[in-house]
Amino acid sequence: MIIVRAMGGLGNQLQQYALYRKLEATGKDARLDISWFRNEAFRAGMAAERELELEELQLPPYKAATEEEIRTVLGRLWEEKEKTTGKIGRKLHLLKNPAFEENGLYHEEVLSMDDKYLVGYWACEKYYADILDVLRRDISFPPAGDNRLQERNEETIRLMEAVQSVSVHIRRGDYLDDVNQSLFGGICTEAYYRAAIAYMQERLPDVRFFLFSDDIPYVREQYQGEQYQIVDWNQGRDSFYDMMLMSRCRHNICANSTFSFWGARLNPHRDKIMIRPSIHKNTQVCVPEQMKELWKGWALITPQGELV
Repeated sequence: MIIVRAMGGLGNQLQQYALYRKLEATGKDARLDISWFRNEAFRAGMAAERELELEELQLPPYKAATEEEIRTVLGRLWEEKEKTTGKIGRKLHLLKNPAFEENGLYHEEVLSMDDKYLVGYWACEKYYADILDVLRRDISFPPAGDNRLQERNEETIRLMEAVQSVSVHIRRGDYLDDVNQSLFGGICTEAYYRAAIAYMQERLPDVRFFLFSDDIPYVREQYQGEQYQIVDWNQGRDSFYDMMLMSRCRHNICANSTFSFWGARLNPHRDKIMIRPSIHKNTQVCVPEQMKELWKGWALITPQGELV
């Protein structure tokens, strides 16, 4: 048995779910561990409140790991797992250890493991690129409970389908927190967005940009003009509908955020242009050949606004 821990926000949860589905597709006896969302100690210190948002989506039933199954795989490390927060301790890197913690961009060996408990975010698209068509078919969004919200989103989708629509995700919010700023800040700069927008304008006639952000006042100040439409109505528990709308645009400009990565991944258009920053975190170094291999089909732009 192999167990994938689910944790973090919706984008991360979808990556963990996608890895779980990939493991199932290869014949593994896979499980998804959702206990992180029931343990306040695990979520302590998170800059943003996190809930199991996978439950908000319409997904095929998945196999949730039971406590007994987790105990069986982790064995004597069960008590250590109960004590840790968002990461399992470094001691879990030991050989022959039943837990494996992601510590790089891509771990090919994960796909051939058995009797392991996997901890990580698994953002690299190469893990599940070959089943994305299946995931696009299987992952859907329920109608909004508010009829007015549902109608507004449907109206926006009709507009997105009628024009050369490009989603633009500008994440600020929790990224302005001191800890997150050091890790994620200075990557999606104004130079990055100027270059990404120019890239789209050079390739698409009469392009229309749909802007999504957790800092609407900033976006209103920075982006003015008929080519921009700000999406500001999916708030609170309905904010995941922004991902749905991103996926219905023809093309996508992402932040260094797994939320908008999934907006682009769920976009079914075969001729789509997808842009992402060249790095996700400030602890990473962009090796162009490696990134182009791990993120095939994506255009990569540096914080300085240069195309990789």
